[in-house]
Amino acid sequence: MFATLALLIKLLAIRPGCQKTLHNHLSKPSKPGCTRRRLTVAKPLGIAFAALALTGCASTPAKNPADPLESFNRGVYQFNDALDKAIAKPVAQGYIAVVPPPFRLMLSNFFSNLDDILITINDLLQFKIMQSISDGGRVLVNSTIGLFGIADVASSLGMEKHNEDFGQTLGYWGASSGPYLVIPILGPSTLRDGIGLYADSRPSMLRHVDHMRSRNQLYLTKAVGYRAQLLEQEKVLEVAAIDRYQFIRDAYLQRRQNLVYDGDPPRRKYEDYEEESDFEYQEVPIPSVPSSQHDHSPAAPQPASRPQTAAADAGRTGVHRIWVAQRTGIR
Repeated sequence: MFATLALLIKLLAIRPGCQKTLHNHLSKPSKPGCTRRRLTVAKPLGIAFAALALTGCASTPAKNPADPLESFNRGVYQFNDALDKAIAKPVAQGYIAVVPPPFRLMLSNFFSNLDDILITINDLLQFKIMQSISDGGRVLVNSTIGLFGIADVASSLGMEKHNEDFGQTLGYWGASSGPYLVIPILGPSTLRDGIGLYADSRPSMLRHVDHMRSRNQLYLTKAVGYRAQLLEQEKVLEVAAIDRYQFIRDAYLQRRQNLVYDGDPPRRKYEDYEEESDFEYQEVPIPSVPSSQHDHSPAAPQPASRPQTAAADAGRTGVHRIWVAQRTGIR
């Protein structure tokens, strides 16, 4: 209740038109013979109708050009979120409570070793020869010395694990990400990544398990283990995110761009946005002081030491660029 009232106060302070609407609505004279009880009930109703009126005055956020199907995606997101809260999250919490950490690590290493096979294939498709040798070596070492991957021996030997998939391979060869998509049950994706997900599923080792029940159990165990790893990250999302959908979308698009460019995505020039902004920088002239006043006036106290001007300007420029990126939906 207090948060709602605080929001109403902020909106009234910013938008005079909305303030006038609320004043006219609440200042209507009551009918003769109205009792004190009816007036008491009418105040909350007036505030509620005023909130609805303010909704029309509030400005809608700008759409992200990477998400032209936002209305559809939000509907699918709500479905996935409801399904996650009802089934996936409770199962993941039970998995954490029942399965000891060493066994959870073994299962995670086992499925990670299977994924290294697909990573090696995509390394070759992207002509990353040295990386493919390293990832192929991980599969060989962990499948033998690591007992079919339940122990990550390769990481202890200095073989770094990478993250490659066919969606990144398409991006490596110049395919654009396409529109942002929320796939039922699977979650955030793009048109390019959706095609890559289907392509990666074809040579997957789990797909070639003949026994259907065992194959489904492996898929389910992998999904539950992955969902369990996100429980800690979800706490940060609940605290920091105002719009969960927008937060997840922007984080996903930024992460995928970093993966496609191996952590070094091309930087977009913000000078054009800075020129189009409303900020105006003007030099304020300093009035001249006669020399006699300089000679006889007491020396002004020197201000305390301040940070370097270049560092301060760089910080302000960085904040301004982040603001521009948030306003334009660039991630």
